[in-house]
Amino acid sequence: MENIWAGIKGYLKDQLPAHSYRMWIEPISLGSLDESEIVLLCPNLFSQKRVRDNYLQVISDAFLEKHNKRYNISFGVGKGSESTGRGTRRTASAQAPIQLSLPTEKPKLMSGRLLRDNYTFDRFVVGNNSDFAYTAALSLASKNRNHTNSLFLLSDTGLGKSHLSQAVGHQILAKNPGERVYYISAEDFAGEMVGAMQTDSLDTFKEKYRNNCDVLLMEDVHFLTGKTRTQTELVQILDYLYESNKKVIFSSCHLPGEIPKINDQLKSRLSSGMITNIEPPNFRTRVRILKRKALDYGFAVPMDVMEYLASELSDNVRQLESGILGVTTKSSLLGIPLDLSLAGTVVKNMVKESKKITIDFIKELVCSEYKVTTEELESNSRKKTVVTPRQVAIYLSRRYTDQPLQVIGKSFNRYHATAIHSINSIEKAIKLNSPISKQVAHISKKIEHGRV
Repeated sequence: MENIWAGIKGYLKDQLPAHSYRMWIEPISLGSLDESEIVLLCPNLFSQKRVRDNYLQVISDAFLEKHNKRYNISFGVGKGSESTGRGTRRTASAQAPIQLSLPTEKPKLMSGRLLRDNYTFDRFVVGNNSDFAYTAALSLASKNRNHTNSLFLLSDTGLGKSHLSQAVGHQILAKNPGERVYYISAEDFAGEMVGAMQTDSLDTFKEKYRNNCDVLLMEDVHFLTGKTRTQTELVQILDYLYESNKKVIFSSCHLPGEIPKINDQLKSRLSSGMITNIEPPNFRTRVRILKRKALDYGFAVPMDVMEYLASELSDNVRQLESGILGVTTKSSLLGIPLDLSLAGTVVKNMVKESKKITIDFIKELVCSEYKVTTEELESNSRKKTVVTPRQVAIYLSRRYTDQPLQVIGKSFNRYHATAIHSINSIEKAIKLNSPISKQVAHISKKIEHGRV
């Protein structure tokens, strides 16, 4: 019986894209098989629904092709039994386990949320936007003695602060599985404390964090705003941890001094360690991130598609991941080539609605600021007095309009690659805080206020 299903899986492996097979078909085991009915077992409910909705017909056709017979196929959740003959039916209703057992046991967190398996240092793509934050987090995780045992990771949503925070937990547990690592969001921490107060177990709550915690990883600490009692207790917990030379990592979208309704004592504790910022990745880093995601998922994505996604999806890393998952999934499900045309349809549904600001309006502002003409911006002139405003105009057009880079480049009589180069040049100038960065900021304010 098992040999029959193994043969079907071998056939499907040759028919389906490699990543689709590995993700959805390979984990399926055979529950039972008789003359007319087959029960296939998926590792969890999500997988069961996905396979039933998208691969039932493919599997049915495979049985017809290999055995010249159409079976009635149903799905359950669990792990296949090693019965023989007609088989023993085992579905979710037959008390099958909800999730397959992990092949190897991993160090477990003592409290809070689970660490994501792929949020490790080796999976983090380091760029100029994140090199210091990466180094600081790795140093804190790797050394028993450091200049400071506290780190505050600052960034907008989706730029990697959660990844680095959890990477610290993974690194510490890999070296010392007995370490008591608590990974928790500030919101969950506050909820846990409220629950302790309601059940008269506040002493247990305090003991847990003050004396039974070696590493505290607290996400989104800005959610403590206005929670006076929770802030007071956290201050006392941090004092215990700092005095015991324990490691603490906070993450937030706001600097400690910018979080409203946070008492001065907590602001002081949050600011006492190293504060490091993660900026949005530039174009080259975004391409490297997409390459890493493609490698992790086993996707074969053409370079021109990755460069297109990197140029159009510039908000954050999560948007990039969503983009590469979108194009590969759509290509797989529809059976169409993974090319720029397909990528364009996916990106169109992802990018935010930009303000009604046109490229021509931006050109007019830039020309006024730099004392050049529109004709010069669109010309082949390589004079610095023309190249700089042209690059600024292309950068601002990408930032403030919803036009794709091909359209922006064409508007300036430039190729797509030239437009990318212009954007990278301005991003670098802003990063270095050169005089151009002030000019860009000044023009940006005018754009946002609609003034020429």
